[in-house]
Amino acid sequence: MGKSQCKQSYITTSLLELTGKTCVISGKEKTVSWQREKNKMADEKESAEAMISEIHKQITDAFDVFDHEFNKTVDVREVGTIIRSLGCCPSEGELHDLLAEIEEEEPTGYIRFEKFLPTMTKVLMERRYRPIPEDVLLRAFEVLDQEKKGHLEPEELTKYMSEEGEPFTQEEMEEMLSAAVDPDKNVILYKDYVAMMTVEDN
Repeated sequence: MGKSQCKQSYITTSLLELTGKTCVISGKEKTVSWQREKNKMADEKESAEAMISEIHKQITDAFDVFDHEFNKTVDVREVGTIIRSLGCCPSEGELHDLLAEIEEEEPTGYIRFEKFLPTMTKVLMERRYRPIPEDVLLRAFEVLDQEKKGHLEPEELTKYMSEEGEPFTQEEMEEMLSAAVDPDKNVILYKDYVAMMTVEDN
């Protein structure tokens, strides 16, 4: 075999070895990459399961407060309070829609935990009915405060909330005023009230 042929043979052998090594390295890289992806998916699954477990605990704890008979049911009239205690702020219309989902086909006046849990889990996972941001609430009060006094009279707020938009019930209005009215000045210092509401929501 001539020198030229020997050189070509050596180069060919070297290329084959290099190609083989590259294939092996490439295969290892693919295996490592696949393993990393698998680990990432496992971590994400574990994280999601932990989140759902925490949400289930929150819902269970909130429900149990109103389960006075300890039989995994609550009075349908308490459901709105339970939902709001979980950081959700549905309108009355949205609350009625939720109740329609979880009530029995023939309403009994009670809601069963086994129907409440999956519905509320979905609501919390989707982050529905989030509280209105502080700046939006403040602007709404400033619009009502046409004289720019920095406060509203209870009668003014009652008129607006009872006659405009989706009216508050008398019970809801009394509950709101009990928290909103300054006991010393007997007016609604709405900046303080908005700040208090947003701190509670957080």
